[in-house]
Amino acid sequence: MIKAEDLTKRFDDIVAVDHITAEIKDGCVFGLIGTNGSGKSTFLRMASGILKPDEGSITIDGQSVWEDPKVKSRFFYISDDQYFFPNGTPQELMRFYQCLYPAFDEKRFYHLLDSFGLKKDRKINTFSKGMKKQVSVICGICAGTDYIFCDETFDGLDPVMRQTVKSLFANDMAERDLTPIIASHNLRELEDICDHVGLLHRGGILLSRELDDMKLNLHKVQCVLLPGMEPKDLSDLDIMKSEQSGSIYTLTVRGEQEEILAKMASYEPIFYELIPLSLEEIFISETEVAGYDIKALIL
Repeated sequence: MIKAEDLTKRFDDIVAVDHITAEIKDGCVFGLIGTNGSGKSTFLRMASGILKPDEGSITIDGQSVWEDPKVKSRFFYISDDQYFFPNGTPQELMRFYQCLYPAFDEKRFYHLLDSFGLKKDRKINTFSKGMKKQVSVICGICAGTDYIFCDETFDGLDPVMRQTVKSLFANDMAERDLTPIIASHNLRELEDICDHVGLLHRGGILLSRELDDMKLNLHKVQCVLLPGMEPKDLSDLDIMKSEQSGSIYTLTVRGEQEEILAKMASYEPIFYELIPLSLEEIFISETEVAGYDIKALIL
């Protein structure tokens, strides 16, 4: 488990990460959401031992990451701003990583290169941005680490390749309990893969919740009410948000699904149904309650 306690990092008078306390459980996909400058990359760099915290600590299973090669061998970090050796090839990069990660799977590396249509002896600096991201992901998957830190990893990948990478993560999670930590400014990129999401803003965490918990207690109801009725008349429902389009109301309601359906039925509406909430809608609802307009922050 990765644990951050009062984690803080400053650059002169800029507080990039401001007293963050969070836990990342093994075997889950943790999504780190936030705008540019919210502290995502700085958090990952401290988690990777690249930057030293000014205050607080970050540990893996109780061991500090900073200047501990043994702990660092347990994760692979894919930076948003990637660097490769001048004139290096994927095969040469693999040889380098084999020195750092003894469990590096060479056979799988060549298989994935071939599957992705990447040549092992082509210079990486001639690859496109998306192809470079693919090389990094392949190296990360084949390194055999417990954790993989991804900073905007899906940026630059086409839709098919994004789903391929997500499938690789899911496969390794099932087979060897890999824990991906994925930082992104795009909620939609993480909706179908994350178990837990943390929202960063101005260096601090606004919200950190299990997605299943949020989905279980937050629902969207579309309905047509009896003539003369308005959402304010549905007093038994905990309505967080109401929108109207013609005669149709769309309500965001907090509570258990069965309880909401029973209460809606008691009002005898002309029509009603529950429809799925997107991750974006869940976060908008949760953060508006906390007094933030997430649409102005990350959408």
